[in-house]
Amino acid sequence: MFRIVVRRNSTYASAYRLSIQHPERFWSEQAQKIFWFQRWHKVYDENNLLRPHWFQGGQLNMAYNCLDRHIAKHGNQTAIIHDSAMTGKVAHITYKELLKQVKTLANVLSKKYNVKKGDVVLIYMPMIPEAAIAMLACARIGAIHNLVFGGFSANELAVRIKHSEPKVLISTNVGFEPQRTINYKTIVNEAIKKSGINNDSLKCIIFNRPEGKPADLVSERDRDWNDVMSSVRDSHDCEPVEADHPLYLLYTSGTTGTPKAIVRPTGGYAVSLQWTMKYLYNIHPGEVWWSAADLGWVVGHSYGCYGPLLNGSATVIYEGKPIGTPDASEFFRIIHDHKAVSSFWSPTALRIIRQHDPDNKHATKYKSNHFRALFLAGEHCDRDTLLWAREIFAEKPVIDHYWQTETGTPITAVCLGLEKHPNLGPPGCAGRPCPGYNLHLFSSDPNSSEEEDSSSDELGRIVVKLPLPPGCFSTLWKNDQLFHELYFTRYPGYYDTMDVGIRTEDGFIETSSRADDVLNVAGHRLSSGHIEQAIVESGKVSECAVIGLKDDVKGQQPFAFVVLNKHEENTAAAEIEKAIIATVRQEIGPVAAFKKFVCVKRLPKTRSGKIARNTLTALLNGKAFRIPSTIEDPTVYDDLRKELTQVGYKNLGESSQM
Repeated sequence: MFRIVVRRNSTYASAYRLSIQHPERFWSEQAQKIFWFQRWHKVYDENNLLRPHWFQGGQLNMAYNCLDRHIAKHGNQTAIIHDSAMTGKVAHITYKELLKQVKTLANVLSKKYNVKKGDVVLIYMPMIPEAAIAMLACARIGAIHNLVFGGFSANELAVRIKHSEPKVLISTNVGFEPQRTINYKTIVNEAIKKSGINNDSLKCIIFNRPEGKPADLVSERDRDWNDVMSSVRDSHDCEPVEADHPLYLLYTSGTTGTPKAIVRPTGGYAVSLQWTMKYLYNIHPGEVWWSAADLGWVVGHSYGCYGPLLNGSATVIYEGKPIGTPDASEFFRIIHDHKAVSSFWSPTALRIIRQHDPDNKHATKYKSNHFRALFLAGEHCDRDTLLWAREIFAEKPVIDHYWQTETGTPITAVCLGLEKHPNLGPPGCAGRPCPGYNLHLFSSDPNSSEEEDSSSDELGRIVVKLPLPPGCFSTLWKNDQLFHELYFTRYPGYYDTMDVGIRTEDGFIETSSRADDVLNVAGHRLSSGHIEQAIVESGKVSECAVIGLKDDVKGQQPFAFVVLNKHEENTAAAEIEKAIIATVRQEIGPVAAFKKFVCVKRLPKTRSGKIARNTLTALLNGKAFRIPSTIEDPTVYDDLRKELTQVGYKNLGESSQM
């Protein structure tokens, strides 16, 4: 079992130990905290650890657990707060009001469109309450929703339409971003055409936002949301579904080649979300929680919609950005105005705010004494940014934690609901393994033939001994073979996260990078994430991306794209170079052989805030690459090409649009 070093009588240690040694007892107790139409007869199949089939024989409904069961006690309490910086409007929806709309849409799908249990409904919407209403309506009738991030192009949407074969598509007329309006309906029309799906086989429901021009509806295919909602009553009963019944499909990054959509089982997901809201995030019924992630990402599914509502809490759905709507104080305003007790941001959001607010005027504009903790995930948060955030939040816990689309809930974290005075661990770490995750770090030496745990502070491959806890994905949609080959073949008996990290002496985990981002420098395997953290420690840089530059002698040498802090933009280049190289040498050692970097204005980021390091690697090493459709602004590559050329780099890789 994973070694945990904590004080005696630790509630966390007891919970973790029980979850690993006696998972049937641990999860049976947690499962009793949600409503089942029919109780399970077996907690899990210990003879089939790859497919444990959690809560066999049990029947439940996610929408019932999110809404119906709360009405008697919390019916008049706010369920959703919609705050749109783009329209300047704020709306509050109570549990009663939300249930009424969900029932009505469930009736529309069932009665008007003959959507049945197991049918797929695709949802393509911006950050508006109707997206969550559509998710819950699908869950109510046992339909499988496929919520597609609203920033995806027609090509990306077409791939998902073709692969998931939805019976109904729910979208809107427009979405808003700073300086532009996105015509969702035009994208939908183009995507349906590109997908090759016959108009007769796919019906569309279009919600016309009053702030935009009403969409042109295609005859016989499209119907207006308000028209269909007014055509039925709101009295739709829940459809009990098996614990293993798919709640939703969610596509992981990249759609080139074979599309990869994880399948989320309903029962285990409900149980694990309920547990994490109380024991990990320490959120109580009636309190306001805000996940800043888009509903189209896994964080949005888990903690923008389902988790808070399962918990009887209020969830904030925010339409806006961390900067530019109107300034770098916006995220702090949300917490202040809506009395959010805790929140979930990406490290990228923090870095962007810090970069545009070097004097902390915006970050300290609002006082939020009610605020308890900030959680970070999406990619590794460097020490410098984490410590800055703790200072901004007046020493309240700012906690980096680690998880994946596949898992649906955190793999490692600091469980605030289990410890009154938790050990947050050293800055740069992402907590300890969460209950249910029998975590190991295997030697990342490619020449090693044995599966053995790496030593403390040694880079290792992060794997989880089977079974995976409840709520993790059960397969890949239409590709069970890839599910097995991709995640469970390299280390039989384990789930391969394909991430690397280190474990401290006290059992904390630092997730540094994807396994593909490990650099081989003269035979030494180095984490790009560790080098990036060292560069930021220099105090000169707000963010950076380290990739491997091909080297005929050493194999690779680390190369950094760095974005300077605002107050360093006029500093002499020699001074910046000296500070960065010296800090890397001090933090990593001479083995890193770090000497090369280029200062750039910005980095290529996806709309979820992740840096596209693979495209930077190809660009610098002269290899052709395609610009992912998820990149926020593709023109960043033109800027990077100019900046590299100006400092003498030639033979750069050619790019093309996806």
